[in-house]
Amino acid sequence: MTDRQLALITGASTGIGRSLGEMAARDGYDVLLVSDEPVIEHPMDLTATRVDVTTLCADLSTSGGRDMVMQALGGRVPAICAANAGRGLGNAFVDQSPKDILGLLDINVIGTTMLVHRIAGDMARRGSGRILLTGSIVGEAPGPYQAVYNASKAYVNQLAPGLRDELGRRGVSVTCLLPGATRTRLFKRARLETSWLGRGPKSDPDKVARLAWRALLRGRAKIVPSLHNKAAMTIFSLLPDTLLARLHRALARPRP
Repeated sequence: MTDRQLALITGASTGIGRSLGEMAARDGYDVLLVSDEPVIEHPMDLTATRVDVTTLCADLSTSGGRDMVMQALGGRVPAICAANAGRGLGNAFVDQSPKDILGLLDINVIGTTMLVHRIAGDMARRGSGRILLTGSIVGEAPGPYQAVYNASKAYVNQLAPGLRDELGRRGVSVTCLLPGATRTRLFKRARLETSWLGRGPKSDPDKVARLAWRALLRGRAKIVPSLHNKAAMTIFSLLPDTLLARLHRALARPRP
């Protein structure tokens, strides 16, 4: 039985989640990497590390997928849980399919909440642990042509500080990561490639993950990577929702 600590990373096949997994392993944590994509079955190159890296393909939008994670943990309580799994969805609300809308809510809201509920309970009973929730700066603004996604991230942005207050009294810290547009596969999967958001500049996922990892280990309440994302958050706090909605519409509306 290993005495190393364990880090659970979801949404770990690419982008921010993959980078978080690499940092955890290089810092000496055993790692359980979870994704709903088969690519997760091909572990990252961590041959230089002396840790156990386990991969799991599981759909966290379902109770069965979340059960698979708990089974893979084998009774171990993670020292770190990075709930990074999420899904985007672009295009006009009325043109989105009910299946796609429910799929987004099932992973971004229900899946995140219920997996964290199970992990946080074990951490609280032990009296220690660190949780990272991946929200978004867009959760602070209305999102025409991305309305359900923005609303789902608003939920995560508010879930994190509420849990932080509750769980902090039981030895568990909660950190919320609020990235802006980041170079991940989200835009392609969300069919946002033709929008200005899809075509515009994006943050490097490795840099975002490094800042998030540092904030998590320091027990910070939240981390907004990069100055331009911090500037955007300031703008969101100053402008009325009607104007923010117009600005977001211009950024997220599909282009020919």
